[in-house]
Amino acid sequence: MVQKKLVIKVQMTCDKCKTKALKLAAGAEGVTSVAIEGEDKSLVVVIGDEVDSVCLTRSLRKKVGYATIVSVAQLEESDEKKDEDNPTTTICYSGYGQYPQCPSYYRVVSDPWPSNCFFM
Repeated sequence: MVQKKLVIKVQMTCDKCKTKALKLAAGAEGVTSVAIEGEDKSLVVVIGDEVDSVCLTRSLRKKVGYATIVSVAQLEESDEKKDEDNPTTTICYSGYGQYPQCPSYYRVVSDPWPSNCFFM
């Protein structure tokens, strides 16, 4: 999947507005990362798969204030992403001396369809 980097300039006058903008952006469909950047902290940077930039900008206008799309760019796949496709096995040993040392095996599993839901 191709990740997009979306930069939206939002008129934020207080910390409450910044928090509201972050919550709105984080709750949008397909978002994996949200940050506030810029010298005056007015740029909301959103990274994710299949993020609807127009819908997100429209909801920021309704809830926070004036918002415009500054840029939409595709991020290139890095070497880290390729390593996630082939997870490695990690061996962890128990630190207790009185019990026999039995290795515990853990495998890193990446979800190809991550959701924005944090509760199970």
